[in-house]
Amino acid sequence: MAIVELTVRRIDSREAADAVVAFLISPQAFDDERPTPGEEEHFRTLPYLALEGKTIYWYMTDNAGEVVAVTGVAPNEQRTGGYTWDYLVVRRDYRRGGAALRLAGAMLEYLREQGARYLVTYTCDLPVYAGVRRLFERLGFSMNGRLPDYYFDGEDRLIYYLDLRKPGRPEMQQ
Repeated sequence: MAIVELTVRRIDSREAADAVVAFLISPQAFDDERPTPGEEEHFRTLPYLALEGKTIYWYMTDNAGEVVAVTGVAPNEQRTGGYTWDYLVVRRDYRRGGAALRLAGAMLEYLREQGARYLVTYTCDLPVYAGVRRLFERLGFSMNGRLPDYYFDGEDRLIYYLDLRKPGRPEMQQ
């Protein structure tokens, strides 16, 4: 079995943003087969905003240079040191191997180095998102709210918060 080397990068070119968008809209990205119209728009636009400094996107590539994972953040709308975390996506055949934890770790390290105060993120309460909810808890997030029927009827939005001024978690030391 060949050893796969995964490399974490930040979007810094149109080509990188194109590759990230292609991954996000591919069938290998999400298990939830019913994205909202807003999510579909995000997949096609947010990575390009990294080129304008409005978002920060990291992606992970394999030995062949293929995108296998993506995550991104944006400063809060008040620009007061808080950030919003949108999308942590790992290609199906790379899940449960530490890619999500490693990519999240790179993002959290960067935010702490920048002096960020907090990170807010959201996910759906459907069973297909149980894995990312466990990851949020492992990273030290607390669930701070629920918005009923946010995505579609019967699909609640769960709101998670992490104080970045606290020292890093031991799970991040990988």
